[in-house]
Amino acid sequence: MTQEQWGALRKTLCETIGENNYKAWIEPLRYDGLENGVATFGAPTNFVGTYVSQNFGDVMLSQMNALSGDSVRRLHFRVVQGANETSEPTRSAAAVAPATPAAPTSPAVAPAQASSDLLPGAPLDQRFKFDSFVVGKPNELAHAAARRVAEGGRVTFNPLFLHGGVGLGKTHLMHAIAWELRERNPELNVLYLSAEQFMYRFVQALRDRRMMDFKSIFRSVDVLMVDDVQFISGKDSTQEEFFHTFNALVDQNKQVVISADRAPDEIKDLENRIRSRLQSGLVVDLHPTDYELRLGILQTKVEQQMAYNPGVTLQDGVLEFLAHRISTNVRVLEGALTRLFAFASLIGKPVDLGMTQECLTDVLRANERKVSIEEIQRRVAEHYNIRLSDMIGPRRTRAFARPRQVAMYLSKKMTAKSLPEIGRRFGKRDHTTVLHGVNRIEALAKSDAQIAEDLEILRRALEA
Repeated sequence: MTQEQWGALRKTLCETIGENNYKAWIEPLRYDGLENGVATFGAPTNFVGTYVSQNFGDVMLSQMNALSGDSVRRLHFRVVQGANETSEPTRSAAAVAPATPAAPTSPAVAPAQASSDLLPGAPLDQRFKFDSFVVGKPNELAHAAARRVAEGGRVTFNPLFLHGGVGLGKTHLMHAIAWELRERNPELNVLYLSAEQFMYRFVQALRDRRMMDFKSIFRSVDVLMVDDVQFISGKDSTQEEFFHTFNALVDQNKQVVISADRAPDEIKDLENRIRSRLQSGLVVDLHPTDYELRLGILQTKVEQQMAYNPGVTLQDGVLEFLAHRISTNVRVLEGALTRLFAFASLIGKPVDLGMTQECLTDVLRANERKVSIEEIQRRVAEHYNIRLSDMIGPRRTRAFARPRQVAMYLSKKMTAKSLPEIGRRFGKRDHTTVLHGVNRIEALAKSDAQIAEDLEILRRALEA
């Protein structure tokens, strides 16, 4: 097959597979010739060659043989820099996609150099570094794993997946990893962005017909960090591209760090292959803070507040009161302390318990402990060392049925939800099933010391 025949075939392929597919996948290829029945093509990346072979290979073989009369048995793709520079010179300049940018060498300027509108990552917060992260039992494993990745060497887990509720430190650790990597290894191309930004860049590249730029840029990073990955659930095209980007980086031994508000198997409408990939590394849960950790965070923040408000004094008992009363969200806890210091500075009085209760009335009322069914389910699953999906699933073996009944009992006692609503949260079970479980646990708590102890431990943990 000659170059002229390949030129004619490109037009036929465009009509067969559609203009968008043609521009994204066929146009970047360079035909290098036919030898011993093997047609060789230059491709800008391994990913492009593999994708074309898997999705358009049969069509190309059929049309090549029909047009040239040659016996083309298979296609071979090899990576060639500038492979997409051999496009037809007759095309208008407006239709030519920008050349694939070279991999940037400095992470600090990577977004602007790589592509001013396709790649800018999220800005990093100067406050979110390891030295300002307060470590306690609920987050010590997540902190240790983040530190290990931030050292910049090879790790035994990839990806690192951090998950937990709002205000527990996921984003703080993500920023801290990025800061540390950039300080230790300035030559690394570290990209941090949210899943929403990833989707926006993907859609923008599709719209502007710049998918080759998008793919090349995201596959050239040394460390990819994506925050709040649950945002892409249910978005099929974005998940598809995320999956291929993820695979390409892991196959190249590039580090991937992901965060979400829940574990991979609890994210609805997430493709199974992505869920499996995310679970293949180290999955770490940042647990809700305990009293000691909250108090430690407050003590650290007080030092910062004193620097900004040197004339404000803090009386004994205030920090302990806040650590007890605001237990669900560290951001709210820090915001409450900031408000207290600002108020005290304005009126020129020390921060005492009376001022705290007066100044934070709305915050304290909003943070009165309200236990959710989801939190009860998670706590019970952790306590009995079973998967949450098994506890709320259809399996009826004793190992899952008893924890399920305990969770139903606690949901009835600690929330205002009705029996039908509780049943829906437990795999759409009937309210009579919930009532049976509640009655069963009530009876066992009177005769089984272990069940009674389990209920007390769980109740204390949920009320903490």
